[in-house]
Amino acid sequence: IRFCIFLVVIAETTTYLQPISNVGSNVHGYIVTTELIRIESHDTFFLVVTQRHVVRSLSAGTLYRNVVVLWAEGGKVAYSACDVVKEEECKRLIEVAIEAFGSIDVLICNAGLSMRALFDDCDLKVLHRLMDVNFWGTVNCTKYALPWLQRSKGSLVGISSVAGIHGLPGRTGYSASKYAMTGFLDTIRVENLKKGLHVMTACPGFTASNVRFSALTADGSQQGETPRNEDKMMTPQEVAHIVARGIKRRKRLCLMEWEGRGTHFLKKFCPGFVDKLFYAAMAKEPDSPLK
Repeated sequence: IRFCIFLVVIAETTTYLQPISNVGSNVHGYIVTTELIRIESHDTFFLVVTQRHVVRSLSAGTLYRNVVVLWAEGGKVAYSACDVVKEEECKRLIEVAIEAFGSIDVLICNAGLSMRALFDDCDLKVLHRLMDVNFWGTVNCTKYALPWLQRSKGSLVGISSVAGIHGLPGRTGYSASKYAMTGFLDTIRVENLKKGLHVMTACPGFTASNVRFSALTADGSQQGETPRNEDKMMTPQEVAHIVARGIKRRKRLCLMEWEGRGTHFLKKFCPGFVDKLFYAAMAKEPDSPLK
């Protein structure tokens, strides 16, 4: 199931809008929201929450539980079903936000789907699907939110990855989609240079979420389990705090742990060495496709 939590936060004169999602990980939306509120010291906020499938009892229950949590945090919450792959649904989602709250100051694009397979073995439908979610999901939401962001001189944020800084073996489609997202956001930044729009790309490393459980294998089926030790990864709360702080500071590139900072630095001077590091790291995974 592809979850997408779409949040609009209004406090005083500031409105935060966040289409934020991870496949199988629907906690990131309200975590980022609460982090933004802590950093901005806001007490009241308004949100639009969305999820792709609301007809199944499990999905509907999960969506409602998120709404309850956001209510408890002091939010005014509305919700609407949306699949970020479908342009018309993204358009409607922005319309719902504007109808409910009137403006958008921050759009965070975090709809994410991963994979684990060598390109040699991979069905091309897997790469198409990742591009649809990770890249086109960002494009679709940005297209209809951009006029409102320009009006508010707000922030457009894309949650990319270390895999969007350097190619990650065994994640060909994932890296490609994150590179595409980065190129898109960089161009939007340049086009809006004189309009006061802030554009930030955030590149977390491995984060303890359910995204690896839903990662696609070579034939397009879900992986079902994580090949990595989730306990040693950054938590969603840590990532959310860094992203929220980057928004407040209107940063251009938001790097996080040593993986992101080290990759960004070393690639400038010794990209071949980074190739070897990435290969070695991925080859150590249990049942690695590189073995």
